[in-house]
Amino acid sequence: METVSLVPEWNRLDLLVFCLAAGRRGEKIGPSVQEQLRAEQKKVHILRGQSPWREVIHKYGLSHLDQEILVCALAPEAEPRLGWMFQELQPGLSSPYPCPALMREIFVLDEEEAKLFQRSLSATAPLFHHGLLEQGGSRLYRPLQPTSKTSAELLGWSQVMEAPPGTVLLETNATWDDLVLPEACMQALREFLLWITQRVKVVDEWGARLCGGPVALFAGPSGTGKTFSAEVLANAIGWPLFRVDLGFLISKYVGETEKNLNALFDSAHARNMVLLFDEADSLFGKRGEIREARDRYANMEVSHLLARMERHQGPCILTSNMRWHLDPAFARRFHSVIEFPRPDKEARTRLWQCHLPPRAPLAKKIGQINLGAEMTLTGGQIRNAALHAAFLAAGEKSVIEPSHIARAVWLELSKEGQEVRRQSLGMLETYLPEGK
Repeated sequence: METVSLVPEWNRLDLLVFCLAAGRRGEKIGPSVQEQLRAEQKKVHILRGQSPWREVIHKYGLSHLDQEILVCALAPEAEPRLGWMFQELQPGLSSPYPCPALMREIFVLDEEEAKLFQRSLSATAPLFHHGLLEQGGSRLYRPLQPTSKTSAELLGWSQVMEAPPGTVLLETNATWDDLVLPEACMQALREFLLWITQRVKVVDEWGARLCGGPVALFAGPSGTGKTFSAEVLANAIGWPLFRVDLGFLISKYVGETEKNLNALFDSAHARNMVLLFDEADSLFGKRGEIREARDRYANMEVSHLLARMERHQGPCILTSNMRWHLDPAFARRFHSVIEFPRPDKEARTRLWQCHLPPRAPLAKKIGQINLGAEMTLTGGQIRNAALHAAFLAAGEKSVIEPSHIARAVWLELSKEGQEVRRQSLGMLETYLPEGK
């Protein structure tokens, strides 16, 4: 998209700030300044009918007042001189970004216009609803800052994707071809993706009512591909995937959990990212009976989480090993629930083929063993065993032998803390050293 310079915006704002400063000193504004202001105003009117303004106004449904607020908040980043001027005009605030009170003075808003101005700063209004301004700006003397999304769309800057508080960025190089899942599961994943990719058409163009989300639950045993599928979905739409650190969210101190949740969702609101609540059973479990004061606060934390997630504008994916443990009141809020079964024989065979290093030398005997049929492992277990066998072979400077795979599978099964029988290795049992 070709863009034009926004210089007329900054020149006009420069003149408005000059007039405000002069007015505070009791000075009159001369005819020449007024003429300059009218000339810049005409340029701005033309400018907002061109790129990038034209697309931004249409995309987010911005009113004239919304545009004025956005320009004022963005000015310190585009023209630092305006930031220093703002700082001089709002003593006591150590910020170059303008607060709502200063904006009202700059644009000389009357009483009725001031009411509309405050509505433009509400959480449900376009500027915050679409993540163009930082949250919490409706307070009269709190500086308003643009998000990196605004700088990217209006100034053409690269959008900086900072991790929301309490999250970790995951790599998302996996593609649909890397998934080994039943067709029904693959179809459910593609349908969930439509909630993200077709949101503009269904909600904005067709007028559907959708509060937030979408939110999906990926349920199934450990190692069946739930987290991996989230990586595939994020990669498919080109958005970063952030895994939420549940240890950061949950606090034993009353009120801290809600505070952490607010910081997380405020930061992620309306940004092009996917939030992954991995192994969320501990956080989203059933709300129990109230037997003591702490139980009451725990239930309040869950209720607060439900409310925030329901309002959050952006995809959230939760994974669970124990779907039955989830509170039914929470389950009703999912837009999609996808079951991840343990892989069958054919799927296990494909998983072994995928996870054994493609350029690793394999002993001929391995081709005579149907690894998928011999052992009922999950995809995660197969991945770990295949890698472990490769490292064993590399350490011995040999090809990957059945003995390496037998040893790796034995160790993988032993992780569960239960007694492992040699017979569980099928044909590989003969390659396992005695004493195991």
